[in-house]
Amino acid sequence: MTVEAELRGVRVRYGLLEALHGVDLACPAGRVTVLLGRNGAGRTTALHTLAGVVRPAAGRVLWAGRDVTALSAFRRARRGLALVPADRAVFPSLTVAENLGQHAGEDTAAVEEWFPELRSLMTRRAGTLSGGQQQMVALGRALLGRPRLLLLDEPDRGLAPAVAARLHRLLLESAADGGTVVLAAQSLPATLAGAGVVHVLRRGRVVFSGEPGELLSGPIGG
Repeated sequence: MTVEAELRGVRVRYGLLEALHGVDLACPAGRVTVLLGRNGAGRTTALHTLAGVVRPAAGRVLWAGRDVTALSAFRRARRGLALVPADRAVFPSLTVAENLGQHAGEDTAAVEEWFPELRSLMTRRAGTLSGGQQQMVALGRALLGRPRLLLLDEPDRGLAPAVAARLHRLLLESAADGGTVVLAAQSLPATLAGAGVVHVLRRGRVVFSGEPGELLSGPIGG
């Protein structure tokens, strides 16, 4: 199995606090990778390190076989990486259509198919939407770009169960089409049983790596 993105011996510090303690973490190409763990386990820090938002104090970040540890988040994005953070990643003063890139000629029809809940909201300012609606806008924008590497921090947040299941199906289809998806979650839903690999983080360390079938669904201890 080809590895698309990888952390090797990564340590991340915030002041005196070390959030990742020499983490080794591999994300297979063309598959969905799930990072499991409770808040504070290191999932978000791992995603942000892959994205270039956080620079490791030690260790390396590899992407497509290249060392990108020193590469900025902007340059990683230009090369096909997209990050959807846990906080609502929309421009509140812009309309839904503008957030989706319609002003730049982007065709939003696919997003309306993925998330029909947004169909009647295209002219609304994103800042007036509910949390779940804003999440769909952020996810739709990321998926429209067809990134080579898509990083998602708790993408289910605020979504109804049926919408979350639809999202998981979209992510698995995106991976089947050649993209690589890495997402953080607190538990493994049955609708992501087709993921390629699961890494469980606890207190800044990887304590389990394996296939979804090897792991019981449910909250992961911190």
